[in-house]
Amino acid sequence: MEEAKQKARTESGTPALRTNGLCRRFPGFLGLRSRSALRSIDLEVPRGTSLGLIGPNGSGKSTLLRLAAGVDRPTAGRVEVFGIDVSRRRSSAARARLAYLPDDSPFPVELSALAVLDLLGALSGLARQERRRRAARMLERVGLTSAARRTLGTYSRGMLRRLGLAQAFLTDPDLVLLDEPTAGLDASGYVALAELTAEARARGASIVVASHVLSDLHEACDRLAVLIDGKQVASGTLAEVMAPAAAETSPVPGLRVEGLDGPGRSALALWVQEHGGTTRPLEADTGGRVALGDLYRRLAPPESGP
Repeated sequence: MEEAKQKARTESGTPALRTNGLCRRFPGFLGLRSRSALRSIDLEVPRGTSLGLIGPNGSGKSTLLRLAAGVDRPTAGRVEVFGIDVSRRRSSAARARLAYLPDDSPFPVELSALAVLDLLGALSGLARQERRRRAARMLERVGLTSAARRTLGTYSRGMLRRLGLAQAFLTDPDLVLLDEPTAGLDASGYVALAELTAEARARGASIVVASHVLSDLHEACDRLAVLIDGKQVASGTLAEVMAPAAAETSPVPGLRVEGLDGPGRSALALWVQEHGGTTRPLEADTGGRVALGDLYRRLAPPESGP
């Protein structure tokens, strides 16, 4: 116990994840030029905090998570997980402390959900009874108990996504990397994701979530980092990142009116127009995409080649 406390004290100032000058360049084939997916990314995720990676498709979010998880190697730069350099070689010590949910399902379709979790638990060093207990509990949490013994080839995309959540939180990891975790989830899947991430944060785990939908990150993340064309163009709290875009898109005071029926709305709109104002429908379910579009246009780096 004392050894564990000493280790915790030693690591208290060590970030869960740190990147320095991180670059990833993909070679060209068949006459195509090489392409830079990440360009000198510097990030730091302190222990017990959560970071949201936001950016349009193709901005480098998934590449960054793959490098952090040790799936790929950087072209240049450094990646550290709890102070362990994972840039050039795999580290079992680092890998044992993190979990990674990719944006697709990497599991063999001939296996069942129970078999997948049992295998992953065994690879993580869990004893047989413990990994089976955890597997059953996690499948219940994500609503897959009744389908636990079905082969994955019979699963829908949403079911596979929920299985991905189960494996990501199976071992109570200290660092959780989630790539587009809400893609394909139904309402119950959203609830399971929110509960699992909240519980992980409560026990002190660090979380990195990549998404192109702001609402996925609003409540789950302490800070945001904006990636565009492989570059980190902004970082800070949600308010700090979005404030400039909000100021540009809302330069004058507005008024929100609710509860009017059709004729009432029409009469109010006419009155507003007669007095020099304008009306527009609310973007109720955009998940922040309208504001993000303005943000991306403002922050987009100048063209700098492939």
